[in-house]
Amino acid sequence: MPVPLWAWAAVLAVILVMLAVDLYAHRSAHVVRFREALAWSGVWIVLGLGFGAVVWLTWGPEAGGEYLAGYLIEKSLAVDNVFVFALLFSFFAVPRELEHRVLFFGVLGALVFRAAFIGAGAVLLGRFHWILYLFGAFLLYTGVKMARHAAIEVNPDRNPVLRAMRRVMPVTDAFQGSRFLVRRDDGRWAATPLLAVLVAVETTDIVFAVDSIPAIFAVTSEPFLVFTSNAFAILGLRAMYFLLAGAMHRFGYLRYGLAAILVFVGAKMLLADLYAIPVWLSLVVIFACLAISVGASHYRARRG
Repeated sequence: MPVPLWAWAAVLAVILVMLAVDLYAHRSAHVVRFREALAWSGVWIVLGLGFGAVVWLTWGPEAGGEYLAGYLIEKSLAVDNVFVFALLFSFFAVPRELEHRVLFFGVLGALVFRAAFIGAGAVLLGRFHWILYLFGAFLLYTGVKMARHAAIEVNPDRNPVLRAMRRVMPVTDAFQGSRFLVRRDDGRWAATPLLAVLVAVETTDIVFAVDSIPAIFAVTSEPFLVFTSNAFAILGLRAMYFLLAGAMHRFGYLRYGLAAILVFVGAKMLLADLYAIPVWLSLVVIFACLAISVGASHYRARRG
C-alpha cells in the first residue's frame, strides 16, 4: 500500500487543526457536561469513520477494513484509559473544570509517544519477523490477565517518573488555577499538582499503548493505517472520558469483552504464518465481543 508524503502531511494537518479547534472551544476552564461531551464524541467519531471512508475509497476495501478494525480495537481499549483517568483525578482531587486541560495535553503527548512506538514497531517487525510471535504471546497473556483481574488499582506514589519529577522540582500543595508551573517567592520554579496529574496520565497512557499498538499491528502492518487508526481513536478520548466517567459502574462486563479482543488478536498474530484470518472476520469478532459485553453489562445494570 503506497502512501505518499502528502497523505501523511494532510493527516497531520487535520489532526493539528482539530486539536486547535478543541483547544479554542475549551479555552476557558469549565465543567464539561454530558451534552457537550456527547456532541464532541459525535464529532470525533464522524471524523474517524469519515477518514476510514477516505481510506476505503483511496486504497480499497481491504485497507479500509484494516483501518476500521484498528480503530475499533483502539477505541474499545481506550475505555480502560477512562477507568484509570477517573481514578487518577479522584486521587489528586482535581477540580472538574481543570480535567479537560489535563486530558488535552495528555492526548497531545500520547500522539507523540505512540507515533514513536509505531515507528519502532514497524522497523522491528520488518527486520525481525519473530517479534510477531512475541507480540502475539504478550497480547494473549495480557488478555488472560485482564479477564482474571477485574479491579484496576492506581497508586501514583509508586510511579517512578512522578517520583523522579518530585525529586527534581518542588510541587506546590495547592492547585494554581490552570497553570502547570509557578514561580515561587524565592524566584525558583515549582510544579503544581496539575503537572503531577499530567505526568501520571501520560505515563499511564504509555503503559496502555504497550497493549493497544501491538493489537493494531495484528490487523495491519501498514504504519500509516496503524498510526491513523490510533490517532483518530485517541483524539476522541477526552470526550469519551466526560461521557462515560460517571457511568463506569454500568459496564461491569466490558473488561471481559476487551480481554477477549486481546486474546483474539494475540492468537491472530501467532497463527499468521499458518492461516491469515481475513479482515472481515476480525471485524465480526471485535463487534461481537463489544456488543455481547456491553449488552450483558446493560442487562446486569437494569437487573440491579
